Amino acid sequence: MSMLLVPYYEHPSIRPAEWEAVIAAAPLLHGVVLNPASGPGDRPDPAFAAVAERLRAAGVRVLGYTDTAYGNRPHAQVVGDLERHREWYGVEGAFLDQTAAGPDEFPYYQRLASAAWAAGCGHLVLNPGVPAHPWYARIADVLVTFEGTWDTYRRPAPPYGGSATRQCHLVYEVPAEADTAVTELARARGAVVHCAVPGTGAHPWGTLPHALSPHRHPVRPAR
Repeated sequence: MSMLLVPYYEHPSIRPAEWEAVIAAAPLLHGVVLNPASGPGDRPDPAFAAVAERLRAAGVRVLGYTDTAYGNRPHAQVVGDLERHREWYGVEGAFLDQTAAGPDEFPYYQRLASAAWAAGCGHLVLNPGVPAHPWYARIADVLVTFEGTWDTYRRPAPPYGGSATRQCHLVYEVPAEADTAVTELARARGAVVHCAVPGTGAHPWGTLPHALSPHRHPVRPAR
């Protein structure tokens, strides 16, 4: 069964019903990406800390969002984000966004992975959004090998990656009637983790997967 990785980038005080729906969906989730301010921010946010605590209590893996600028962001800045995520929100892993995919940048990410593990971030999700060089499977627990629109995802495509690590596909601009189709296509393409949201434009991850929407119907945990 394909599990959901939910990158939901909205503040709990502004979208409380949506965060309640995420917590209620705990049995369906591979993890939730916590992103207070395009990273941990410059000070702890009590609302995000409370959400993170409730997610952990429900058995949900909490991942701290950190941008790596395709290997161009200074190592110390990324590690600083990871350490603040751990200290302020108790995250168990990291979601490294804008990850490079080629072999030339791999040493940067190998060093970063070692620092993340040392900081207590034991579960690493790397998001190049495209198939990455096989070396990246050595350090990633999950590789995001597709991020894009439903119109792109539904077209015939070559394999998105190998089987050395778990794949995740992140799909946006998904109409409600295509939700099941995304799940089936992700499974057929080897992604055991996925997320499909209706959001559009530059900020699609301000919306929840259709199955989790509190305005659709109550979440029914898997039996």
